[in-house]
Amino acid sequence: MSFATATNIVTIILCAAVLVQSMRMMRSLRAVRGGAIAEMVAALDTATGEARSVLCELKTALGGCVDVARPLGEAREIADELAVMIGIANASADRIAEVAGAASAGSDTAALDRAA
Repeated sequence: MSFATATNIVTIILCAAVLVQSMRMMRSLRAVRGGAIAEMVAALDTATGEARSVLCELKTALGGCVDVARPLGEAREIADELAVMIGIANASADRIAEVAGAASAGSDTAALDRAA
């Protein structure tokens, strides 16, 4: 089979698909002509009104979220600062415990030296 024959077959298949789609579209247009346009416009108008009300509700909800987001961001910053402070306090407590342990070990050693 030559290239020309193959392209002709593909073109025939595509033309048949276009014919089928155009027949489906003609049926849909006939249904719209029968007075369904008024119903479609009414349905679109109703859907548009509902979409507007939903958008207004979303704007209101997002406005509340923005009011909450600012303090939440500040709280996160404070939490980060507190985490750093806790880390510093833990390190200081560890150092104090080491020094206290070394001091008690030193006093135990001195007591043993005195006893001997």
